[in-house]
Amino acid sequence: MSDSILTSVKKNLGLEEEYTAYDADVLTHINTVFTDLLAIGIGPPDGFFITDSTATWDQFLGVNEAKYGAVKTLMYLQVKNYFDPPQTSYHLTAAEEQIKKLEVRLNTMREDEEWTDPNPPLPSEEEL
Repeated sequence: MSDSILTSVKKNLGLEEEYTAYDADVLTHINTVFTDLLAIGIGPPDGFFITDSTATWDQFLGVNEAKYGAVKTLMYLQVKNYFDPPQTSYHLTAAEEQIKKLEVRLNTMREDEEWTDPNPPLPSEEEL
């Protein structure tokens, strides 16, 4: 699963790999989605940024990652909404609902792997 992030997103948008006229726009939207994914704890802790087609999904998610499908779908849906939004409110609402559902699932998967207690125990008087 070490395919190029840019190339796979372009393919899902219906753009040929060799056609580079929109690469700057697509890259901008991809990097925006990386920021959204960082906010829910997906990807490297310091964030992720790409500038060309050399960055791969393995570099972003690591190898043997169970989140590949959901992350790729979320990336495509969000980039599609930014780059070429649906023309009807029905389709836009449907895409937004899928995005929300994927974000919740990915966040739940992350919490299952590395949950942090939001209310850690307070130190006792002896520890102070």
